[in-house]
Amino acid sequence: MTRDELRSKLAEFKLETRGVKDVLKKRLKNYYKKQKLMQKEAINGDYYDYICVVDFEATCEEGNPPEFMHEIIEFPIVLLNTHTLEIEDTFQQYVKPEINPKLSNFCISLTGITQDIVDKADTFPRVLQNVIEWMRQRELGTKYSYSMLTDGSWDMSKFLNIQCRISRIKYPSFAKKWINIRKSYGNFYKVPRNQTKLTIMLEKLGMNYDGRPHSGLDDSKNIARIAIRMLQDGCELRVNERMHAGQLMTVSSSAPLEGAPAPQMPRYRN
Repeated sequence: MTRDELRSKLAEFKLETRGVKDVLKKRLKNYYKKQKLMQKEAINGDYYDYICVVDFEATCEEGNPPEFMHEIIEFPIVLLNTHTLEIEDTFQQYVKPEINPKLSNFCISLTGITQDIVDKADTFPRVLQNVIEWMRQRELGTKYSYSMLTDGSWDMSKFLNIQCRISRIKYPSFAKKWINIRKSYGNFYKVPRNQTKLTIMLEKLGMNYDGRPHSGLDDSKNIARIAIRMLQDGCELRVNERMHAGQLMTVSSSAPLEGAPAPQMPRYRN
């Protein structure tokens, strides 16, 4: 089928018609697949109720020398309801860095986060406590099942991991497993890893970046838009990465679907 024929067929089923040809083909194929599944069973019965999209911003220097210690300076969460496929709520707090309290000009220019903003912010343990309180108020891990989702492995395996060591707290259990959307996107649409950058994923799905690049909250909202489109296209986003003994591990696609635990403040390290 040509791209126009695919778009015409998708329009007939009231489906999204934006995107490159391969994406349109995958969307139509999955619509037929989903229709068959719906005849057999009610779908989404055991799927996560919510997905929490996180994209940290951290201190950085131009060229990022290998010995530089990155500290989280923005902690955003976008709460995606998997039943309505809408962003239901957002959280955003800035964080005061302790090892390198003065931001580089490169970091300010890249993230839009000023020195004044971080000077007035709380330290990481306090912000993490606020994150956990926010998640508890939304009954995540108790009444509603949920999973964390990131754009790549670094947010959890590097930034959060390093930050917990700096702040002398244990790694939080709710963030030990997550969906790496780059992996999910690459596997689902059958594209190479170099085509899974945020702006490229948006472009291939027929969308433009909305907001300021490298704002943690705006990045998280755009990642959530990709997740919504993938769910609409029939992808079952599942946990595919985890932290174990401080190391990044892959989670098999055949592993049972499990939601993250109810969030709890981790203990301080000895």
